[in-house]
Amino acid sequence: MDALRDGFPQGPDGTDVDPVGDPFLRTRFVAPARPATFLRRERLTARLGRESPTPLTVVEGCAGAGKTLLVADWAGRLDPPAAWLTVDPAIRTPDMFWAHFRRALRVGGAPMPSTTGPPAPAGPVDHALLSRLAAELDDRDRPVTVVVDEFDRANTPEIARQLAFVLRHGGSGLHLVLITRTEPLLPLHRYRVADEMTEIRDAELAFTTEEAAALLRVHGLDLPVRAVDALVERTRGWAAGLRLCALAARLSPDDPEVYLKEFEAGRSTIADFLLAEVLERQPPRTQDLLLRVSVLDRFRPGLADALTGRRDAAPILAALVRDNAFVEDFGHTRYRLHPLFREILLAHLRRRSPGLERQLHRRAAQWLWSSGMLSEALAHGAAAEDGTFVAEALVHDLAIGRLLTGPRPDGLTKLFTGTGTGTGTEAERAGPATDLVRAACELSRHDLDRGLEHLRHAEEQLASSTRDGVAARLGCALLEATAGRLTGSAHQAEEAARTASALLRSVPAALLDQHPELWALLQTQLGSSRLWAGRLDEARAALDEVSRGPGTAAMALPRRESSEHLAFIDYLDGWPGRAEHRIRAAAAEAERFGLPRPPESGLVESGLIESGSAESGPVESGPVESGIGQAVLAAVAVERDETDRAQALLDRMPDTAAPDPVTAAGRHLARARLLLAQGHTRAALDVAERTVPADEESPWARAHAALVASTVRLAEGRPDAAVEALRAVTADQPTCLVGAARAHLAAGDRTTALRLLDDLPGPGRTGPAVTVRAALVRAQAAKLAGDLPAVHRLLDRALRQAEPEGLRRPFLEAGPWLAPFLATAPPWTRTDGRPAPASVRDGDATGPDTGAGPPVEPLSERERDVLRRLARTMSTEDIAADLYVSVNTVKTHLKSAYRKLSVHRRNDAVRRARDLGLL
Repeated sequence: MDALRDGFPQGPDGTDVDPVGDPFLRTRFVAPARPATFLRRERLTARLGRESPTPLTVVEGCAGAGKTLLVADWAGRLDPPAAWLTVDPAIRTPDMFWAHFRRALRVGGAPMPSTTGPPAPAGPVDHALLSRLAAELDDRDRPVTVVVDEFDRANTPEIARQLAFVLRHGGSGLHLVLITRTEPLLPLHRYRVADEMTEIRDAELAFTTEEAAALLRVHGLDLPVRAVDALVERTRGWAAGLRLCALAARLSPDDPEVYLKEFEAGRSTIADFLLAEVLERQPPRTQDLLLRVSVLDRFRPGLADALTGRRDAAPILAALVRDNAFVEDFGHTRYRLHPLFREILLAHLRRRSPGLERQLHRRAAQWLWSSGMLSEALAHGAAAEDGTFVAEALVHDLAIGRLLTGPRPDGLTKLFTGTGTGTGTEAERAGPATDLVRAACELSRHDLDRGLEHLRHAEEQLASSTRDGVAARLGCALLEATAGRLTGSAHQAEEAARTASALLRSVPAALLDQHPELWALLQTQLGSSRLWAGRLDEARAALDEVSRGPGTAAMALPRRESSEHLAFIDYLDGWPGRAEHRIRAAAAEAERFGLPRPPESGLVESGLIESGSAESGPVESGPVESGIGQAVLAAVAVERDETDRAQALLDRMPDTAAPDPVTAAGRHLARARLLLAQGHTRAALDVAERTVPADEESPWARAHAALVASTVRLAEGRPDAAVEALRAVTADQPTCLVGAARAHLAAGDRTTALRLLDDLPGPGRTGPAVTVRAALVRAQAAKLAGDLPAVHRLLDRALRQAEPEGLRRPFLEAGPWLAPFLATAPPWTRTDGRPAPASVRDGDATGPDTGAGPPVEPLSERERDVLRRLARTMSTEDIAADLYVSVNTVKTHLKSAYRKLSVHRRNDAVRRARDLGLL
């Protein structure tokens, strides 16, 4: 070993040897060959080959991130070629590292002169050697590129300090590229400040969807974008995962798209790779922690400690993040495992320790509940199939209402509806909490029989118990109110609400503030029950409280349901535009919180309606959608004679039975009105006369069924039968009262008809759908009396009131007597024969003569949309919500419309647009 050749010691056989006497292995100095399926990614190679190269380049990422092949592809195209060194476990000491570093220079065509001196024997590295090496590098005419792969194996403080010295004093003669799984211990902050370092990190190494699609094509797989997106999401763009998936999919007998969507990561070559390259490299305590936290989605060190029974999670997790060991740091000491790594660890845990998974979920549930994280605790309690824990947590925390507002943790419904495991033991039925939760789950699915059975069982236990206090009794009251709504029993709902109000006075205000949905649900159930009972003003008062409540996720469903019920009241009172606006605003808010989209959203592509969009979260849905809002939208469409849209809305409603009497009757009403508009009178009557199961009869449901019957009798030419059908109608059903007046007029009783119209509520209590019909009945009565000026005046009033709402149905229902009056006044009809704006009567302008000509330029369709809503006296904020745009966008459209119409005020813009026939 005393002999030297080119500064390297030689062994007995004359070959160069390293400081411990072993020959240099050629494979350590050769870049790996690129496979045939390698994909060059220009966005990354461009970073490596920047025009002004920096002295240091760091490519840092997890195992299999594609670091080495990326750099090897770039380095293979350099001129002169780069020197390459792959570090392995034998090259961990400074003497071995620098001997191999100099050997890499020689193999790469950039040998250092022998004056640099021989490498030190096994032991410390002489600082003079590093100084001579740096000086020789600094004297080079052209810089030499040295790539050190797997530098994390030699990333010790001493080697890092020596490397920083050579890098600093080697000047422009050295371009060092480090490929590593962990951050080098070099003073990187200095290189960043001086812009002397190029960095490519794990996030940048991840494949984009476009790159993944190109990689799959190289492997002979041409998949749709949605399938590639899903694969990139599951693998987080991890290079090795994508390549292994592609190879397996190509060899699989199944359809590649199906395979990539459904493959089990725990039984794949990916699992072999990660277990060997990541898990088995870790110390036993770290392996144990990783396996245990695989049951968690996101976690903190304290939760990890609860699963391991130790107190070392914080430093272990920090080290795993630093080492790019497939653990992600979300900040504020929150962590998450790489999705594929988690799948594989969980599968490994199940094979290695059967039964441990449920214990870990139970520990996690207890820790999370004690830390005030109820939602996460419930999810783990359900995963542990611990019904007792879940029920007690829900009831104790006054969170049972969340079972009625949804969404729920995955598995919770199965746990309490008798179809899952671990739900039938006596231990779980020991207290009323489990029965209360079972009752809530069944009632949320509108299964009254099962829900009431569990509710009665819980009440029996509470009656004989002194342990369970306010929380359980409050839960009973809420579910009693829910049952009252579902059965159509206002009396039951009122009793439950009174009980709940008394109990709430003993609940701490801070706890109630955490669960606003509890009071909101009580008021919603009470409002719906009052609505069914025909007490519309009382129903509106209860529902208004909810709709004005806080706009939080827990309140999203009660607020939407209350708004839909208020919209139905608006419809019954004759305000279709107001009803539609309520529903759309409520739907927009609900979608922001991830509630399922209503069926009407599917009509966007057909152009029948306008709507926003939303996505549902990966959790079980909550209660079944009520559908009353959908029925109201269909009924409003009928009022506007948009029968195709109304039909589409009704066709997309669920085929299942309506969840409560209000919704059932609302659906019958909307469908019967549509059938009448389509001329199917007998079918309309059949629908209207369908029985709605309920404990109490609804006056408005009965009255509107009678109105349909009366309309059918009039169509049959039987006015006396039409009068008889509405004999019992009262003034609190204004639409039906107008129908009765119309029937009496058809029967020749003009006096009674006008008397009934005089009984209508005063101005502001009934909307245009009622007042327009009333005006048309009065106009027909005036015609029969020969008072033509009154006919014209009343028709003008009806048209003016109908225009902002887009009402057409009242005119089409009025009968043949109306047609001659519309035909003799061309300005009153559009080209399709439908009623037009009443801006003129008998050829004379009804508004002021502006003397203005046509607009300076045509209005856009969106500007017309804004003007139409302006004509309905909607505020700027309301228009923005209705059109799903910002307030500023509405203001921009208004300014443009004002300019084109040569006006400066809202009222002038509406008047001018009407005069020009634009509305």
